[in-house]
Amino acid sequence: MRIARPTEGSAAGATVRQDTVLELQDVNVSLGPAAQVEALRNITLTIDAGERVALVGPNGCGKSTLLRALHGLLPIASGERRVPQASRIAMLFQRPHMLRMSVRRNLQLGLWLSGVPWAQTRGRAQQALVRVDLVHLADRNGRALSGGQQQRVALARAWALQPDVWLLDEPTASLDPHAKRDVEALIADFGDELPATGRRPPTLVLASHNLGQVKRLASRVIYLEQGRVLADLPVHDFFNQDLLEQRSPQASAFVKGETT
Repeated sequence: MRIARPTEGSAAGATVRQDTVLELQDVNVSLGPAAQVEALRNITLTIDAGERVALVGPNGCGKSTLLRALHGLLPIASGERRVPQASRIAMLFQRPHMLRMSVRRNLQLGLWLSGVPWAQTRGRAQQALVRVDLVHLADRNGRALSGGQQQRVALARAWALQPDVWLLDEPTASLDPHAKRDVEALIADFGDELPATGRRPPTLVLASHNLGQVKRLASRVIYLEQGRVLADLPVHDFFNQDLLEQRSPQASAFVKGETT
């Protein structure tokens, strides 16, 4: 789990509309030695507060790269990333990193590294464990947990910091069906939950291969292929095959299972 605030290179607060939490303008990202691989190409994208956005597309299309660019983890070769000054962004990965210490200490250390005074971390970690129903495992070594339990710990670490934006990179891809249901239910709950500050519910941006999960969690779907956005539609339009075929034959082929 990574928490981000605006950093040098982001246009923090500049020309961002009131409801916008993330914006990319003509963004290109190159990866690899000598930056010879064009991972994202001319991405222009605006995400508003409270949206639930799913990123879909075949393997290698750029979903994970786009999430990292939105977070600020990757340098942008050209274009601009804009975020509001006070926005807090949490990113969860497919396989969360657990330190060789208790679950409680994993949470406490994550909070402390994010700027929470150490004296406050134990109480906040306890609240987070209650929220994800893992209090009974608080003293267990984090690396001894199952994959689903580790992902719930990662969700607890992020929830404890009350992010405005959740970026989730295939958070249930490697889990068994029962764990997938548990983690997906938590994500849905967090998307509906008003933070303690009384602001609007957080924004969710989810990369997923699971189209059923996309239907359940998303209000908007962005389809990527070879680093480009080829479709950006409300979820009900994206799964309307006649409409999707007109808008993006490539996305239509993906939904029909003709590309992976």
